[in-house]
Amino acid sequence: MTGEKNAFPNRNSVRGFEVIDNIKEDVERFCPSTVSCVDILTLAAREAVVLAGGPSWQVMLGRRDGVTASQQAANEQLPSPFEPLENITAKFTSKGLDLKDVVVLSGAHTIGFAQCFTFKNRLFNFRGSGKPDPMLDSSALTNLQTICPNLDSSNTNLAPLDSGSVYRFDNKYYTNLVNNAGLLESDQVLTQDSKSAAMVNSYSMNYYLFLNDFGTSMAKLGNIGVLTGNKGQIRKKCGAINV
Repeated sequence: MTGEKNAFPNRNSVRGFEVIDNIKEDVERFCPSTVSCVDILTLAAREAVVLAGGPSWQVMLGRRDGVTASQQAANEQLPSPFEPLENITAKFTSKGLDLKDVVVLSGAHTIGFAQCFTFKNRLFNFRGSGKPDPMLDSSALTNLQTICPNLDSSNTNLAPLDSGSVYRFDNKYYTNLVNNAGLLESDQVLTQDSKSAAMVNSYSMNYYLFLNDFGTSMAKLGNIGVLTGNKGQIRKKCGAINV
């Protein structure tokens, strides 16, 4: 079985696996074969948001871990920073989510970093024009060109998704979008559709509205494709199925 860690959207991007592995090791010591890796991951996501100053939400428990994985599915189904909003929304709706969830869950980009190759086209050769993205704020452009010079060697350099509050979970991500300073094209495109733009404006002005809606969307996200009962298994180690 080929895992999904090295799928293109995850490679050198998703981090923190060792944190989940350490938690799982502790849980197995006290409660063997009881708590699944996916429950641990879902709880850890919430606690990370809370520790960064974001909201809490109720997490239902009792999920079981899968016994299969698909690198191809990860490559095809995870949204890409290069995709138009229609494609990203279609991927969300195929999982039972909607445009509001797209806008709300994109707000998770209030923390974290992106590698330069995911947005460098906006800095130097937007859509083959040989020029920067005309929508990108000029001061943001100058700063990003310093972090990501037009050299292949800079492709893996990291830039904060929300430079105004890198480690704090807040609504500054939406303020950046309103100011045309979103990092990824897939972020900034939220301002180019009338429905999503209205939500972006609301969240940029109402911090508590964003926090409340984020918790609601995360609860929905945590209930997609859940295995319970006799389906799946409780993995002993999160990186491999039980044998």
